[in-house]
Amino acid sequence: MDKRKIILSFIGVLLIVLAAFGAKAIIDSNVKEVPEKSKVVKNVFVETVENRNVPIVVPANGNVTALKKLELFSEVQGIFQRSSKDFRPGQRYKRGQVLLSINSEEYAASVRSAKSELFNNITSIMPDLRLDYPDSFQKWQDYLNDFDVNSTVKPLPEPDSDKEKYFITGRGIQSAYYEIKNLEERLRKFNIVAPFDGVLTEAAVNLGTLVRPGQKLGEFIDPSVYELEVAVAKKFSDLLKIGEDVALQDLDGNQTYTGKVSRINARVDRASQTIQVFIRIENPEIREGMYLEAKLDARDEENAIEIPRELLIDRSKVYIVKDSTLVLEEIDPVYFSSNKVVIKGLEEGEKMVSAPVPGAYPGMKVQIQNKKDTAKAEEL
Repeated sequence: MDKRKIILSFIGVLLIVLAAFGAKAIIDSNVKEVPEKSKVVKNVFVETVENRNVPIVVPANGNVTALKKLELFSEVQGIFQRSSKDFRPGQRYKRGQVLLSINSEEYAASVRSAKSELFNNITSIMPDLRLDYPDSFQKWQDYLNDFDVNSTVKPLPEPDSDKEKYFITGRGIQSAYYEIKNLEERLRKFNIVAPFDGVLTEAAVNLGTLVRPGQKLGEFIDPSVYELEVAVAKKFSDLLKIGEDVALQDLDGNQTYTGKVSRINARVDRASQTIQVFIRIENPEIREGMYLEAKLDARDEENAIEIPRELLIDRSKVYIVKDSTLVLEEIDPVYFSSNKVVIKGLEEGEKMVSAPVPGAYPGMKVQIQNKKDTAKAEEL
């Protein structure tokens, strides 16, 4: 073999050996050491359990309506002629003032005609009364002397005997009288009078409008007394009492009012299993149609605490801290509100977690954090 070839072969083998060692060194340099896993102990906020009597307040809401509310409808036909005041929403009327007056001249004329006919019928029987019932003649004569077709017809004289009664009835006097009373009653319906002091909240007609029977004319309310109807769960029905004070507030929570439970419905709504509770409100700031929230005091729950709903686990458990470890404790939820829950079952003095812990699980090691210390750290 040639000396030159031997040298080249040796160099080639040497390069291969060096390349293998270099590759191994590169591989070894890329291997990272796995750091030792360190246990992270989370800080948690706790609250010492202090069982007490927790008042259960049942929230309910609804719209305010006037206790005295009159929807005005027409029973007769005619032209809207006049009103004591301008017939517009917001107009106030005193009791006895005319709300609406419908033109009744034509109908009033027919009533006077019927009265005149009654007068003629009585006049026609006067000779027979003088002969057959002389003792009764004078009272019927006095009745005719006082008769006025432009005034309300007066009651007929009482007959002194059955014969006189049959005689008067047989001549159609009584039937004509009651027919006139019926006409007079209908004539009164051409004028609608305010039955109480109040305000007009709706006006559906104007002066000169043709009013028809059954047509709605407006709405009239007493603005001094209002009522709020709310629905309350059936389980609290036996706890509510008539006369109890109720705290009320508007949707924004800026205005508060006070009312009293005035009525409780005896029937339970089949669909919602709730009962109607009516709250009486007397406040000059209240308006018809306002939406209010009521807070009804239902009862006091003994040996209980109130916590945020977000602290509940599976709706029946909470975390407590024992020996720096999270423990899932079974509790008895008594009452749920929109964002709070009243619970029972925790022992006095236990450390309950008072703020949600991300990734919490039973047996997790934790450290109790003082809220005051956290607040100082945030200030710094």
